[in-house]
Amino acid sequence: MARSPTALRNPPAGDPASRPDSRPKDDAGLRPADEISGLLGVAVDFERRRGRGAVSNAAGRYEPTARIAFDDGWRSLDDLPPFKTTVALDATRKIITRNQSPDIGFDRSINPYRGCEHGCIYCFARPTHAYLGLSPGLDFESRLFAKPDAPELLERELALPSYEPKVIAIGTNTDPYQPIERRYQIMRRILEVLDRASHPVGIVTKSALVLRDIDILARMAQRNLVKVALSVTTLDPQLARVMEPRAATPMRRLETLRRLNQAGIPTTVMVAPIIPAINDMEIERILDAAVLAGVKEAGYVLLRLPLEVRDLFRQWLDANFPDRADKVFKLIRETRGGKDYDANWGARMSGKGPYAWLIGRRFQLACEKRGINARKLKLSVDSYRPPKPATEQLSLFGD
Repeated sequence: MARSPTALRNPPAGDPASRPDSRPKDDAGLRPADEISGLLGVAVDFERRRGRGAVSNAAGRYEPTARIAFDDGWRSLDDLPPFKTTVALDATRKIITRNQSPDIGFDRSINPYRGCEHGCIYCFARPTHAYLGLSPGLDFESRLFAKPDAPELLERELALPSYEPKVIAIGTNTDPYQPIERRYQIMRRILEVLDRASHPVGIVTKSALVLRDIDILARMAQRNLVKVALSVTTLDPQLARVMEPRAATPMRRLETLRRLNQAGIPTTVMVAPIIPAINDMEIERILDAAVLAGVKEAGYVLLRLPLEVRDLFRQWLDANFPDRADKVFKLIRETRGGKDYDANWGARMSGKGPYAWLIGRRFQLACEKRGINARKLKLSVDSYRPPKPATEQLSLFGD
């Protein structure tokens, strides 16, 4: 089978995809790492996906059919428009999501948006777009869903007599401060609800937009109600651009950490994900930079490749680092018991085996040397005040 005519064509000069690939090919002229999804016309031309992370837009795993873009000789593919960001409204009825996973430090979370325009190729949330009948590839980063009723739903759920306060995590799936937050301001309104109720929250983001809400965050920090974590995956701006194309640059993230700390807001740096042979050599440098920004806590996560993320990441490697693709997957399998991914609790975040142990030990020693994680801040629920439901106003008229 010949390579699809919709595969990458004529990348701009200097683009990693223009580098020659000397890896051995099979009898059909294909590299062993090529996936069926890449051969069936789902790869998207560079100009159409410029500024995006994924290379392809294959149908989700629940779709009964797969559509193939095929050039019939009339250059019809050249007329296809580039991917543009669209936003639809998500009319969810509940906003607090519960989980019982024993290997993460929270049991509830909020996701103001579905999909994420940052376009991080490694994002483990990509497969969730398949539930919507959309592609975890380019659809995930261009066809977004906003939950404008989230603040009102949150206030209603916090007011339930059965609600018991614990830290709510935000940003553990998709980024609450992705670019469309500038327009919708859902995250800011959620923080206003949590601030009024004195409810603790932990935030994870890659965006400098979090500084917009520094007034609310500073107030909450005075009551030990908030902690903000920023993911710093690399200090190399060129690598960040191809790996996280619409997220803030590494230097802006570090500056954001510095300004949050200056405002008295506790911060954490997340070296996540650590990708073997791509950014694992930067662990110590990232922690050095974080210390200069005033960070006192840090964590890491080893690359996770669940479901469609595996093939999307492999396509991205073939397009951007063809000379390292085989080595990367070899090391990944060494940390996952010979597989591309291990979803078992306790192993999915840090892996297992000698190479995973080495990464974990390096991270631990680097933190100890720099005085990171010497003390972990625990957020407080002591000042929590449940919102008063609107029905309480009826009491003005008597029973």
